[in-house]
Amino acid sequence: MICGILLAAGSANRFGSNKLLYPLPDGIPIGVAAARHLKQSVDHTIAVVRSDDVRLTALLHFEGLTTVVSKYAERGMSTSLVSAIRASKNADGWLITLADMPWISPQTISTIAMMMEDGADIAVPYYDGHRGHPVGFSHKFLPDLLCLTGDKGASDLLQANIDLVKIFHSDDVGILQDIDRPRDVLASLRTAGDNLLP
Repeated sequence: MICGILLAAGSANRFGSNKLLYPLPDGIPIGVAAARHLKQSVDHTIAVVRSDDVRLTALLHFEGLTTVVSKYAERGMSTSLVSAIRASKNADGWLITLADMPWISPQTISTIAMMMEDGADIAVPYYDGHRGHPVGFSHKFLPDLLCLTGDKGASDLLQANIDLVKIFHSDDVGILQDIDRPRDVLASLRTAGDNLLP
Protein backbone atom coordinates (compact mmCIF):
# COMPACT_ATOMS: atom_id res chain seq x y z
CA MET A 1 0.00 0.00 0.00
CA ILE A 2 1.33 3.39 -1.07
CA CYS A 3 0.28 6.27 1.18
CA GLY A 4 -0.16 9.68 -0.39
CA ILE A 5 0.92 12.52 1.90
CA LEU A 6 -0.33 16.07 1.41
CA LEU A 7 1.80 18.57 3.30
CA ALA A 8 -0.63 21.34 4.26
CA ALA A 9 0.80 22.78 7.48
CA GLY A 10 2.96 25.59 6.12
CA SER A 11 2.75 29.14 7.46
CA ALA A 12 2.32 30.87 4.04
CA ASN A 13 3.95 34.06 5.37
CA ARG A 14 4.66 35.43 1.89
CA PHE A 15 1.06 34.98 0.75
CA GLY A 16 -0.47 37.35 3.30
CA SER A 17 -3.45 35.14 4.18
CA ASN A 18 -4.37 31.46 4.44
CA LYS A 19 -2.94 30.40 1.09
CA LEU A 20 -4.54 26.98 0.94
CA LEU A 21 -8.04 28.48 1.28
CA TYR A 22 -7.43 30.99 -1.52
CA PRO A 23 -9.68 30.22 -4.50
CA LEU A 24 -8.35 29.25 -7.88
CA PRO A 25 -10.11 30.78 -10.91
CA ASP A 26 -12.68 27.95 -10.82
CA GLY A 27 -13.47 28.77 -7.18
CA ILE A 28 -11.83 25.69 -5.66
CA PRO A 29 -9.41 26.49 -2.80
CA ILE A 30 -5.77 25.76 -3.58
CA GLY A 31 -5.42 23.11 -0.88
CA VAL A 32 -8.66 21.37 -1.87
CA ALA A 33 -7.62 21.18 -5.53
CA ALA A 34 -4.31 19.58 -4.57
CA ALA A 35 -6.12 17.19 -2.23
CA ARG A 36 -8.58 16.11 -4.92
CA HIS A 37 -5.81 15.28 -7.36
CA LEU A 38 -4.01 13.23 -4.71
CA LYS A 39 -7.17 11.43 -3.59
CA GLN A 40 -8.06 10.65 -7.19
CA SER A 41 -4.68 8.99 -7.72
CA VAL A 42 -3.84 7.19 -4.45
CA ASP A 43 -6.19 5.06 -2.36
CA HIS A 44 -4.67 5.88 1.05
CA THR A 45 -4.10 9.56 1.83
CA ILE A 46 -3.00 11.67 4.78
CA ALA A 47 -3.01 15.45 4.99
CA VAL A 48 -0.81 17.16 7.56
CA VAL A 49 -2.39 20.32 8.97
CA ARG A 50 -1.80 22.94 11.67
CA SER A 51 -3.80 22.66 14.88
CA ASP A 52 -5.39 26.09 14.34
CA ASP A 53 -6.38 25.52 10.71
CA VAL A 54 -9.90 24.33 11.50
CA ARG A 55 -11.53 25.27 8.21
CA LEU A 56 -8.92 23.62 6.01
CA THR A 57 -9.00 20.52 8.20
CA ALA A 58 -12.76 20.27 7.76
CA LEU A 59 -12.51 20.70 3.99
CA LEU A 60 -9.86 18.01 3.68
CA HIS A 61 -11.94 15.64 5.82
CA PHE A 62 -14.86 16.28 3.48
CA GLU A 63 -12.63 15.33 0.54
CA GLY A 64 -11.94 11.99 2.22
CA LEU A 65 -8.39 12.55 3.48
CA THR A 66 -7.26 11.50 6.94
CA THR A 67 -5.77 14.49 8.74
CA VAL A 68 -2.81 14.53 11.10
CA VAL A 69 -1.95 17.58 13.18
CA SER A 70 1.66 18.71 13.13
CA LYS A 71 2.09 20.13 16.64
CA TYR A 72 5.39 21.80 15.77
CA ALA A 73 4.77 22.81 12.15
CA GLU A 74 6.71 26.04 12.68
CA ARG A 75 9.90 23.99 12.94
CA GLY A 76 9.78 23.25 9.23
CA MET A 77 8.44 20.96 6.55
CA SER A 78 10.32 17.93 7.87
CA THR A 79 8.36 18.04 11.12
CA SER A 80 5.11 17.81 9.18
CA LEU A 81 6.42 14.99 7.03
CA VAL A 82 7.59 13.00 10.07
CA SER A 83 4.09 13.37 11.58
CA ALA A 84 2.57 11.74 8.51
CA ILE A 85 5.17 8.97 8.33
CA ARG A 86 4.60 8.09 11.99
CA ALA A 87 0.88 7.81 11.29
CA SER A 88 1.45 5.40 8.39
CA LYS A 89 4.45 3.28 9.37
CA ASN A 90 2.98 0.13 7.83
CA ALA A 91 2.79 1.59 4.32
CA ASP A 92 4.90 0.03 1.58
CA GLY A 93 5.95 3.51 0.56
CA TRP A 94 4.99 7.17 0.59
CA LEU A 95 4.15 9.62 -2.15
CA ILE A 96 4.82 13.13 -0.89
CA THR A 97 3.18 16.17 -2.42
CA LEU A 98 2.61 19.79 -1.43
CA ALA A 99 -0.77 21.40 -0.87
CA ASP A 100 0.31 24.61 -2.63
CA MET A 101 0.87 22.76 -5.92
CA PRO A 102 -2.67 22.33 -7.30
CA TRP A 103 -1.62 22.08 -10.95
CA ILE A 104 -0.01 18.61 -10.73
CA SER A 105 -2.16 16.33 -12.85
CA PRO A 106 -3.69 13.18 -11.35
CA GLN A 107 -2.02 11.20 -14.13
CA THR A 108 1.41 12.31 -12.93
CA ILE A 109 0.61 11.37 -9.35
CA SER A 110 -0.74 7.99 -10.48
CA THR A 111 2.43 7.31 -12.48
CA ILE A 112 4.69 7.96 -9.51
CA ALA A 113 2.45 5.76 -7.33
CA MET A 114 2.63 2.94 -9.89
CA MET A 115 6.42 3.23 -10.02
CA MET A 116 6.45 2.77 -6.24
CA GLU A 117 4.11 -0.20 -6.45
CA ASP A 118 6.42 -1.72 -9.06
CA GLY A 119 9.34 -1.61 -6.62
CA ALA A 120 11.07 1.73 -7.11
CA ASP A 121 13.09 2.82 -4.07
CA ILE A 122 12.65 6.48 -4.96
CA ALA A 123 10.53 7.87 -7.80
CA VAL A 124 10.47 11.46 -9.07
CA PRO A 125 9.06 13.32 -12.07
CA TYR A 126 11.14 15.62 -14.24
CA TYR A 127 9.94 18.33 -16.58
CA ASP A 128 12.35 19.88 -19.08
CA GLY A 129 15.33 18.72 -17.01
CA HIS A 130 13.97 19.99 -13.69
CA ARG A 131 12.94 17.75 -10.79
CA GLY A 132 9.46 18.32 -9.42
CA HIS A 133 6.77 16.84 -7.17
CA PRO A 134 5.45 14.46 -6.02
CA VAL A 135 8.34 12.35 -4.75
CA GLY A 136 7.99 8.72 -3.73
CA PHE A 137 10.02 6.82 -1.12
CA SER A 138 9.82 3.09 -0.38
CA HIS A 139 9.43 1.61 3.09
CA LYS A 140 13.18 0.92 3.27
CA PHE A 141 13.63 4.62 4.00
CA LEU A 142 11.34 4.60 7.05
CA PRO A 143 14.19 5.11 9.59
CA ASP A 144 15.69 7.94 7.52
CA LEU A 145 12.35 9.67 7.01
CA LEU A 146 11.60 9.57 10.73
CA CYS A 147 14.91 11.34 11.42
CA LEU A 148 14.33 14.30 9.10
CA THR A 149 14.65 17.81 10.53
CA GLY A 150 14.46 21.37 9.21
CA ASP A 151 12.58 22.89 6.31
CA LYS A 152 14.04 20.97 3.37
CA GLY A 153 11.71 18.02 3.62
CA ALA A 154 13.27 14.89 2.16
CA SER A 155 15.42 16.59 -0.48
CA ASP A 156 18.71 15.77 1.27
CA LEU A 157 17.65 12.14 1.60
CA LEU A 158 16.91 12.05 -2.11
CA GLN A 159 20.29 13.54 -2.99
CA ALA A 160 22.10 11.09 -0.73
CA ASN A 161 20.48 8.19 -2.59
CA ILE A 162 20.51 9.56 -6.11
CA ASP A 163 21.67 6.21 -7.51
CA LEU A 164 18.37 4.64 -6.39
CA VAL A 165 16.15 7.22 -8.08
CA LYS A 166 13.77 6.19 -10.86
CA ILE A 167 12.84 9.11 -13.11
CA PHE A 168 9.56 9.78 -14.87
CA HIS A 169 10.09 12.24 -17.73
CA SER A 170 6.82 14.14 -17.71
CA ASP A 171 5.15 16.73 -19.92
CA ASP A 172 3.30 18.05 -16.85
CA VAL A 173 4.61 21.54 -16.07
CA GLY A 174 2.45 21.51 -12.94
CA ILE A 175 5.11 19.45 -11.16
CA LEU A 176 7.17 22.65 -10.90
CA GLN A 177 4.44 25.18 -10.11
CA ASP A 178 3.92 26.07 -6.48
CA ILE A 179 2.00 29.11 -5.30
CA ASP A 180 3.72 31.59 -2.98
CA ARG A 181 1.75 34.78 -3.68
CA PRO A 182 -1.73 35.56 -5.05
CA ARG A 183 -0.26 36.65 -8.37
CA ASP A 184 1.20 33.17 -8.82
CA VAL A 185 -2.32 31.80 -9.32
CA LEU A 186 -2.79 33.61 -12.61
CA ALA A 187 0.84 33.12 -13.63
CA SER A 188 0.47 29.37 -13.18
CA LEU A 189 -2.88 29.40 -14.94
CA ARG A 190 -1.28 30.79 -18.09
CA THR A 191 1.15 27.86 -18.32
CA ALA A 192 -0.74 24.98 -16.76
CA GLY A 193 -2.75 24.15 -19.87
CA ASP A 194 -4.20 20.66 -19.77
CA ASN A 195 -3.34 20.27 -16.08
CA LEU A 196 -6.45 22.25 -15.12
CA LEU A 197 -8.59 19.25 -14.35
CA PRO A 198 -11.73 19.40 -12.19
